[in-house]
Amino acid sequence: MNFDESPEEAALRTEIRSFLEANAALKTGTDADWSRGPVDDSEEAAVAYLDRCHAWQKVLYDNGWAGITWPKEFGGRGDSASVAIIFGQEASKFDATAGFGGAAQSLVGPPIMRHGNAEQQKRFLPKLLSGEEKWCQLFSEPGAGSDLAALGTRAVRDGDSFIVNGQKVWNSEAQHADWGILIARTDPDAPKHRGVTFFLVDMRTPGIEVRPLRQSTGQSHFNEVFFNDVVIPVENVVGEINSGWSVTRTVLTSEAGMIGSGQGGASSFDALLATAREFGRTDETVIRERLADIYARERMLQLMGLRMQSFILNGRGNPPDPSVMKNFMVQSAERKYDLAMEIEGAAGMLDRADAPESGFWQQAIMGQFGSRIGGGTSEVHKNMIAERALGLPRDASPDKDLPWKEILKG
Repeated sequence: MNFDESPEEAALRTEIRSFLEANAALKTGTDADWSRGPVDDSEEAAVAYLDRCHAWQKVLYDNGWAGITWPKEFGGRGDSASVAIIFGQEASKFDATAGFGGAAQSLVGPPIMRHGNAEQQKRFLPKLLSGEEKWCQLFSEPGAGSDLAALGTRAVRDGDSFIVNGQKVWNSEAQHADWGILIARTDPDAPKHRGVTFFLVDMRTPGIEVRPLRQSTGQSHFNEVFFNDVVIPVENVVGEINSGWSVTRTVLTSEAGMIGSGQGGASSFDALLATAREFGRTDETVIRERLADIYARERMLQLMGLRMQSFILNGRGNPPDPSVMKNFMVQSAERKYDLAMEIEGAAGMLDRADAPESGFWQQAIMGQFGSRIGGGTSEVHKNMIAERALGLPRDASPDKDLPWKEILKG
């Protein structure tokens, strides 16, 4: 791997650091950092956190640091991935985040840029990049999660519109979204991967009902969304009618890579070590061994990220499979959170304001299960590793060429 920076890259890093120092504070590693998320589970705290995330996105946009790799014609900087990597490295030291808004840009931007028409690109991309409009993803259904192509939400053509009926679930931040990306079945006579259409839907359209799902953390990050005779104009179709699976694949590829690139964030090894020191557990042999294991795993994740960086910057080596990174991150997080609870001992049974650090580790351990499902379950990614990385035969798919209306459904 080669990470030698050119003089231009070194100068760029200095410029980025100056921008961040002028607009954000350094992280403290404590619950004083707002970027760690809301300190309580109220709707008011969630909205305040989202507003602060979008305010930071506006700062990035106004100063020319939003959409670093986006083409200039779409409002981005038109820079290389290496610039985004350098910016991310420096920004990780500061108490600032775009939160789910950054994730939404990674999910919504690529399909509109790659498959949308000029009118859609002009209308939606600038407000997505500035954070002015919030987005959600409307893909999974109660009977179509791991096998997403089995989805049954129906969209029926009616002149210049489609009438949509059905249900979606596990929709992050849908209760706060202005717009959503939606996939629906438009031809039940076609095989399940065909006959699907990709839509942009205004979440204020009559007939859309969003029901927040209260999670074990007390927060409502996920939602279920019901569509009752919802009218979507034909002009909001991205790509071709009945050919939305290729657009969907663009989103899924971006999502897996985005999740797998996580390297600890607020719940990094340094935060865990600080907790161990606070509770006076760092002299215990078993605790030290497990801390070493967590450190090694975090370092391995960082090295996989560096392999990816080396490939992007210099075209050298083989980048790690995104599914490997995603699953390894999930497994490492599970061990990290379990150890944090053990370190806290009896205090680990407390929660929120009664717990150490306002219940930071309690929130982390209860919220970890979403990462095992989001962007594809761990089991689905194991299949991808087997097929893509190891070259093993694909799973049998006897219903692949059957009309959707004839396949078994959940």
